[in-house]
Amino acid sequence: MYPKAYIDYLVYFHSFRDYFECHEALEEHWKQEGKANKVWVGLIQLAVAMYHHRRGNFKGANKQLMGAIKILKEEKGKLSELGINETKLMDLLYAKQIEIKKQLPYYSLSIPLNDPTVIEYCKKNSQEKGRSWGEKNIKVSIELIDKHKLRDRSQIIEERKQQLNRKRNR
Repeated sequence: MYPKAYIDYLVYFHSFRDYFECHEALEEHWKQEGKANKVWVGLIQLAVAMYHHRRGNFKGANKQLMGAIKILKEEKGKLSELGINETKLMDLLYAKQIEIKKQLPYYSLSIPLNDPTVIEYCKKNSQEKGRSWGEKNIKVSIELIDKHKLRDRSQIIEERKQQLNRKRNR
């Protein structure tokens, strides 16, 4: 069975194209798991790269995608365990990297899944959330495109203050 956070990531990635929520869902899982599984970081960076590309931030998109490619190459085998076709994914990422370097317009990318079980979980989860699995180039609102600017950051600011205080008190 696959972690719920991973299924959520895939649903946000393929059915909503909400890359910000992909990041949120998988980052929490990665932290709870103890940060040892780098494949989660690679997938998070892929979502962040897509977020930046859609916003026209080519520098940020390229940096994140380079990080994702590096990690996902190092984590060979773990993608297959997640039902992902590693070869196809890496080919897509290299092609996306060229597009970003050429500053070509954004279009959505689908992670090539080869496990019918993960696909069925994702289809069911998407339907429960009122979406169709795998829709390409969904029209998205400005709220989704600029989600990082519009969210409530009070909890993040408070956490950073606490971290700073802990550093000062050492």
